[in-house]
Amino acid sequence: MIARNTIGSPVADLRDGPYGSYDKTGIYARPPYGQGSLGIAVADNTEKSEFGNEVDFYGDPVLGLKSVGFRVFQTGENVLLGGSANLPNIRFEIDPNLTSLPATSYASLVWVPAAFPTTYENQWSPYIDATTNGHWFLTGAAGGATGCATNCTWAQIKSALDDSGSTGRPTIHTAAVSKGRDNAWVGAIDGLRINQNIYDFEADGVRARRVN
Repeated sequence: MIARNTIGSPVADLRDGPYGSYDKTGIYARPPYGQGSLGIAVADNTEKSEFGNEVDFYGDPVLGLKSVGFRVFQTGENVLLGGSANLPNIRFEIDPNLTSLPATSYASLVWVPAAFPTTYENQWSPYIDATTNGHWFLTGAAGGATGCATNCTWAQIKSALDDSGSTGRPTIHTAAVSKGRDNAWVGAIDGLRINQNIYDFEADGVRARRVN
């Protein structure tokens, strides 16, 4: 867990399972990779959980992000608590390096998944592609300067960040899966994809799998 971005006492725990409910069978009834996942539990709208990596992505180019997404275990209870869009986010802390904001060196680049089909409740979802599903936004001054403070497509937000020519382009500080502060949620994610790697969450650690 990224302690400085965690609020309250949520859970982000590498675990075995979960498995689909008693009436679920087939490929979506078990974790998509191995036998584990990243379990997440947030009690209410005062808590925030963030599980990520503060080292390995540091300095990577934001504009070099081509593939981003994950698979999620959603429950009917989560939907009752916050609707079908009550899901975790993917969050990159970045240096936006905008020509219009030379003194601004920090923003969060956040993906918000679209409403989730009820077909996949109480079991694992197929891969959710963050470059085509849902929307993205930027926090702070960078959000206002780019017009992406609340809702942009992936193409729009990358284009807005690409305002500096060949130098001073935006770079990544950290990459994480985040939940909160909005609704209570208990579930799991697995198969986090960032470019050519798929991150397989297992009880004994996180394994990077190369995309075939």
